[in-house]
Amino acid sequence: MRIAVIDLGTNTCNLLLAEMNGKQYKILHQSKEMVKLGDGKIRDNQISDEAIFRTIAAFRVHNEIMETFGVDEIKVFATSAVRTADNKAEFVAAIEKVCDCSVEVISGKREAELIFKGVLLAFRNIEFPSVILDIGGGSNELILTHKDAILWKESRPTGMSRVINSFDLSDPISEEQVRELQKYFADEHQTAIQNCTKKSVGTLIGCSGAFDTITDMLDEVNPGEKQRVKQVISLEEFYVVYEKLLQSTRDERLQMKGMDYVRVDLIVPAVILIETLISAIGIKQIVQTDFALREGVLYELLAK
Repeated sequence: MRIAVIDLGTNTCNLLLAEMNGKQYKILHQSKEMVKLGDGKIRDNQISDEAIFRTIAAFRVHNEIMETFGVDEIKVFATSAVRTADNKAEFVAAIEKVCDCSVEVISGKREAELIFKGVLLAFRNIEFPSVILDIGGGSNELILTHKDAILWKESRPTGMSRVINSFDLSDPISEEQVRELQKYFADEHQTAIQNCTKKSVGTLIGCSGAFDTITDMLDEVNPGEKQRVKQVISLEEFYVVYEKLLQSTRDERLQMKGMDYVRVDLIVPAVILIETLISAIGIKQIVQTDFALREGVLYELLAK
């Protein structure tokens, strides 16, 4: 059986194709198209006409790929930007017409659960108390986990597209703005920080997105060139990238090896969020994984 899972996020529309045989799976294809649902209209809880056009174009590209591989089932999940949009019904109807499938707009809690299951598919066993972080354009999901169980989870509308549309960040970012964002993230994710501190969490598991870019920069590979189930990032390595990004202009980031064009505007607030959590919780190591929401859908299908 061949399954297609589409994660319609705030910045990108991500496609995963996998072949399943009993409890076994093989990933056949992964790709993404930029949709930028989190453009300036996200402040008004609207999906712009331009974003709708970009999304329809993205689904047409995905349709061609799915036809090439021959897909038996398509599952589409829409997240933060869609669930908070006042015009989501109109948007979903337009997408369903193009892809001839149903679009499921999921809650933040459901999104966090799928991300957790994606991490389980990658790790098999989470031995020590850890916090999973998925940094999105519309929302951030944090999941406190130990012994393969969710101890606590949250989804907050503090994604990077919302941040750059709410804060007028300079180029490069100023020290004052760094402090402003640190306070913002610490306040918004205060409960997560408190819960992680109580459990003496030492490991931060970073899912896809910004963590892919950080690891690509460290490995000096092009975006998407290297697939990873999991890879350890030392704090020393993280801070090398962190300082480099904070001192950079947008033009300089565009020239950096490993920089994904999708994240060139979002990566600076993203690493500030990561550093805020490292400092506040007392994180000792970061483990990056490509696995997140789409792989969580595979996990559920394999468990049936």
